[in-house]
Amino acid sequence: MSKPTSGVRYAEVERESSETRVRVVIDLDGGTRRDVATGIGFLDHMLQLMAFHGQFDLGVSAEGDIYIDDHHTVEDIGIVLGQAFRQAVAASEQIDRYGSNITPMDEALVLCSVDLSGRGLLYSEVPYSRERIGDLSTESIKEFFRAFAQHAGLTLHLRMLAGENNHHICEASFKALGLALRDATRKSERRGGTSTKGMID
Repeated sequence: MSKPTSGVRYAEVERESSETRVRVVIDLDGGTRRDVATGIGFLDHMLQLMAFHGQFDLGVSAEGDIYIDDHHTVEDIGIVLGQAFRQAVAASEQIDRYGSNITPMDEALVLCSVDLSGRGLLYSEVPYSRERIGDLSTESIKEFFRAFAQHAGLTLHLRMLAGENNHHICEASFKALGLALRDATRKSERRGGTSTKGMID
């Protein structure tokens, strides 16, 4: 696990267990590279969209026991991505901290709000009517967001405001998160800190 270098918002994190092997590379000031291979095609697509709209470089490689199901792999990707994101942010100068948006994808509309508070919390109201979207189980989607929020140290709110097509709902969620992260990690021009406590966490 690499240590963040001051001013360079980049991190590499690896995790290996008896169930998965995951490696994540992230550069918050990139925005042109999205190399994702998780063994779960639909998740690859969602992570690529998140990085594209978040305007950061992302590399994810994962091997897991998907012959059983996708739960361990999806959750561990969320864990490692969260850890890498937190390391990259730690190397940053002062950031805006908050990001919010309402993102449409055809008939679907999802609200996403993040606070890089240091506290890892997820509040999600995004229902799905199918068990799977492509090769990704819909119950694992929330587990990804939960693991990411906990290990990134951020508060994440996701709420579906409208939607019928499960693919569109999920896509709007990942795009919305990317957009919110982009805003929250912008370098701040405000005077003083981003918390009245004088510290985050």
